[in-house]
Amino acid sequence: MGRMLITTTSTLDGRMIKEYLGLVSGETIMGANIIRDFMAGITDIVGGRASAYEQSLIEAKQIAMSEMIQEAENMGANAVIGVDLDYETVGQGSMLMVSVSGTAVIFE
Repeated sequence: MGRMLITTTSTLDGRMIKEYLGLVSGETIMGANIIRDFMAGITDIVGGRASAYEQSLIEAKQIAMSEMIQEAENMGANAVIGVDLDYETVGQGSMLMVSVSGTAVIFE
């Protein structure tokens, strides 16, 4: 199958949606590393960016998006529209949960 089109909009400008296949989603939970927490605290005190946390966010988002795309591909979709991405902390802030969802569609 070709490249999956992913969009936060509910329509595809200039394209006709032929079929709505249903909701697709992906989730991931990543534990926070004690060393990363310590280094992020130092970085925050100095005023820099918390690059370890930024990298964790990127990784978690990529995993969740990959799961959603795989689910859409399994349904025969060539696009996912109305994508919503959420970040939450769980376990008293010791873990990061990323969830993404959207509607799998086939467009022309």
